[in-house]
Amino acid sequence: MGLFFLACVSREPGIRGRGPRRPPLPHSTLLYGETYNLTSNSTEIARSSMSLRRSARLGSIPTIKAPAQSSAPKMTRVQNNAVTKPRKTSPTKKAAPKATTKTPTNSGSSYWSPEPPALDSSTQNLATNTAANNRLHTPPPLDRPVDPHRTNATLLTPHGSSVAAYPPHAEDASPSKTGLPRPAATTGTLLDQAVAHLIATDPRLKPVIEQHPCPLFSPEGLAEKIDPFNSLTSSIIGQQVSGAAAKSIRNKFLALFQIEPSEDGSRSRFPLPEEVAKCDIPTLRTAGLSQRKAEYIQGLAEKFANGELSAQKLAKASDEELVEMLIAVRGLGKWSVEMFATFALKRTDVFSTGDLGVQRGCAAFVGRDVSKLKAKGGGKFKYMSEKDMLELAAKFSPYRSLFMWYMWRIENVDVAVLTG
Repeated sequence: MGLFFLACVSREPGIRGRGPRRPPLPHSTLLYGETYNLTSNSTEIARSSMSLRRSARLGSIPTIKAPAQSSAPKMTRVQNNAVTKPRKTSPTKKAAPKATTKTPTNSGSSYWSPEPPALDSSTQNLATNTAANNRLHTPPPLDRPVDPHRTNATLLTPHGSSVAAYPPHAEDASPSKTGLPRPAATTGTLLDQAVAHLIATDPRLKPVIEQHPCPLFSPEGLAEKIDPFNSLTSSIIGQQVSGAAAKSIRNKFLALFQIEPSEDGSRSRFPLPEEVAKCDIPTLRTAGLSQRKAEYIQGLAEKFANGELSAQKLAKASDEELVEMLIAVRGLGKWSVEMFATFALKRTDVFSTGDLGVQRGCAAFVGRDVSKLKAKGGGKFKYMSEKDMLELAAKFSPYRSLFMWYMWRIENVDVAVLTG
């Protein structure tokens, strides 16, 4: 529309010796820290055992932090021989900055509509409040004509203009003038029509629909503006890497074209296809791209630069024409095209039989035991054959994208991963 790890950190009491107390040793799934070796000398072993036992007792006592003072008083400690000695005061260390917890990103953000870098808490609150106020004053349009077999999102050209499949009031124009079928709905009615069709076709979907309202084809979702060159480039960057790696590579890619974050953390623009097409492969690779990905992105940029691909063509193409155009791009497979058509272009009659989450959802929907099917194996279509999936989904056309979305919900698939 990715394809987005928590490291558990535990602490142990430090080992007290004759010097200052060691800081707690950090551990994670990789074993960081020191290794303590005991000598074969019995005296050393005894001392080490005693030290470990004493350390365990003292470590279990909660530490009470004293208020900060300019001159810390000397502290004493009792040795094993009961002789009291003053403890040396260690130099005051600056407190390490507290680790800030990153706020999870919005699941609506994706490769298809990449979000700006994460904001700090104060800026994020300001941005959230501003966005909320804007939504209150500028509700999404409800009367823009849309159709299940055309692009329902508003697309942005690389130079900043907007393109929609249907002009305003296209419902009054004849198809001979627009070159398109008469629009079947508006941005305000599309989701209601789709939901009504799904429930009328199979009432078993009603509970999951009521529990999980779909934001994708809502008026707010359809109001999202998409830059297709930006989205497709970001989807290639994100293939087969983690979300954090994809974000890092994307930022380095933008830096190649001297595009820096603005004050609010967003990017002022995305490089033009002409700029990327002129950039040689070795330079693109310095952003962290593989040889193949660099070639894919350069090839995609060339298609946008020479007009073979454009926002206008992607907006008005039929479903079949769209797949044919995008499959011709190196680096874009059938699944990537299907996800782009669903999550970016907001087309409502897409159905991906090759997606394992959709397969599992369809199998569970018709009453099959998904856990047993998973254990048996059986290749690409181990949960349900492609023929059976197509037959099941056919009755939900022209709203198979929404049906597919609910198959993910039935199997609790994280759609945020699918969107990037």
